[in-house]
Amino acid sequence: MNPLRARLGELQVAVMLLTRLPAGRIAGEAPSLAAARWAFPLVGALVGLIGWAGLAGSMALGAAPLLAAGLAVAAQVLATGALHVDGLADFADGIGGGRDRAHCLEIMRDSRIGSYGVMALILATGLWCAALAQLAPQVGSGAGAGWFVLVGMFSRGAMVGLQEVLPPARSDGLGRLASGRSRAARGLLMGLALLGLVLAGGAGLVLGLLCSGVAGALGWLAWRRIGGVTGDVLGAVQLLSELACWAALALLLAPWAP
Repeated sequence: MNPLRARLGELQVAVMLLTRLPAGRIAGEAPSLAAARWAFPLVGALVGLIGWAGLAGSMALGAAPLLAAGLAVAAQVLATGALHVDGLADFADGIGGGRDRAHCLEIMRDSRIGSYGVMALILATGLWCAALAQLAPQVGSGAGAGWFVLVGMFSRGAMVGLQEVLPPARSDGLGRLASGRSRAARGLLMGLALLGLVLAGGAGLVLGLLCSGVAGALGWLAWRRIGGVTGDVLGAVQLLSELACWAALALLLAPWAP
């Protein structure tokens, strides 16, 4: 197959997996999720632009910063089909309530949500909206789109990086299907780090370190409790990495003063 066509097919698979956006049909055999993993950060850039459009568009219509932030978060959650939100809730329930590895995995596969998951979503959504509201005057203009793109890419890059390090915890599921080492994914991660430094300087370095730290901490916890990664672990890594980035940017770009 033509290399360019193969890469486009992998990007299409990544869009289908990580969003609910229309991506057309794949002619012939679909690329594997492992092969498509390098494109996850590119999908993050697209979702970030959707979030920025929600923030900037609502502010242009006269919305207050908090309302605009809530609409931006809603736009991204709708675009992804709440995929990462569901992952965070299941991860919190499984790790918080599981007695052992098997019980953790059983809880994470259960579609019902428990108290750990509810509190994780309440705290994550509240902090996400609060950080975006504080940043709204700085990132609600055209120049602010770049921050949404970087955060979207970096937080998905954290997922990819963790998959390069840890094995899947299950013999099936998303974590298994997208597992394995990928030269293309490693190359994109290095390019992403360089892009962040060139475009955002020290702030880009902070975002990269934060995403790496979140992925490392949750990856260590997942490895200790369930022996590797699952789709829920990856969803939690993405969402908490994004939250950490926005909280850091709120402190760096728009520190609040009484």
